[in-house]
Amino acid sequence: MPTGIERIAAERQRQIEKEGWTPEHDDQHEDSELAFAACYYAMPCGVRNDAGDWITPSDLFPGEWDYEWAKRGDDRIRNLEKAGALIAAEIDRLQRKGGNEG
Repeated sequence: MPTGIERIAAERQRQIEKEGWTPEHDDQHEDSELAFAACYYAMPCGVRNDAGDWITPSDLFPGEWDYEWAKRGDDRIRNLEKAGALIAAEIDRLQRKGGNEG
């Protein structure tokens, strides 16, 4: 059985090869969209914020992206693989940029 990191690495490779989400493509997302998309996939069904309001995953999906790309399913592990791969993509993007955006 593959480990979590192996699953994330395989998903990142799939995103590059099958979806075309290359480093050059990722570099265009400078407004934390990759991180927000990772949150969308990683978040449980819904949580309450400090004000007591419900926040759902769809609240976190990047507003600049077409919602047809939202492919969140019921498989928690699969969603976490996608989230981890998006986090890795965001880390790589920031490192290529040479900074650590706040």
